[in-house]
Amino acid sequence: MEMNKIYFWMVCLITASVFGQVNNEAVAFEKKVLEKAKQYNDISVVKSSMMRLVLLEGENSTYKDSLAFIYFQERAYPSSFIASQEVLKRDPNNVKMLEVQAFSLESIGAYDKAVESFKKLFAKTNNNYYGFSQANLQYVLKDFSGAYATLLQVEKLNDTGNYTVSYAINQTHKQEIELIAAIQYLKGLCAVQLKNNPVAKASFEKALTTQPDFVLAKESLENLQPK
Repeated sequence: MEMNKIYFWMVCLITASVFGQVNNEAVAFEKKVLEKAKQYNDISVVKSSMMRLVLLEGENSTYKDSLAFIYFQERAYPSSFIASQEVLKRDPNNVKMLEVQAFSLESIGAYDKAVESFKKLFAKTNNNYYGFSQANLQYVLKDFSGAYATLLQVEKLNDTGNYTVSYAINQTHKQEIELIAAIQYLKGLCAVQLKNNPVAKASFEKALTTQPDFVLAKESLENLQPK
């Protein structure tokens, strides 16, 4: 009986060793496939290869991060959300994955969940763009007080000048607006909803000081004037 037990465990150890060797060889081969696919700029093979690497390497595979980015770039937002979720389970402080998660949720219309992701991003980074994105969705969800409170924090932060916000000014044209002007414009919109016209007026004027050709800010300021 004892000999049978020893034999059983020896078989298990040998099997595990062989499986580990085969798995390592499979991973090495798949990485070669991946590199060749990158050289050929074959995104479909890149994705397939990364997916196989995720399966071979297990839950902690770093290729999940890369898949999340690729899905996001392809605007496959449900897929980028799922991939980012899995990464965040093992690494909840991964700012890049929180960003993918937040913008993926926004893109599929899950605004309430996107707000929560942007809140985490804003708290971790103190980045005014994430704060603006949070406030913008709060405004969309008609949480005007929440959006206004967020913007009071956002407007105090330094602006890097790296971000712009795109607004549709009619059915065929869009206008790129500096983030610092967009923040004041959104603050003005919130103030209008909160019946605080003096703040709304001052905010629209600040937006126009930053970007004098801001069409929507001009229109909003004109709408505040007595008829």
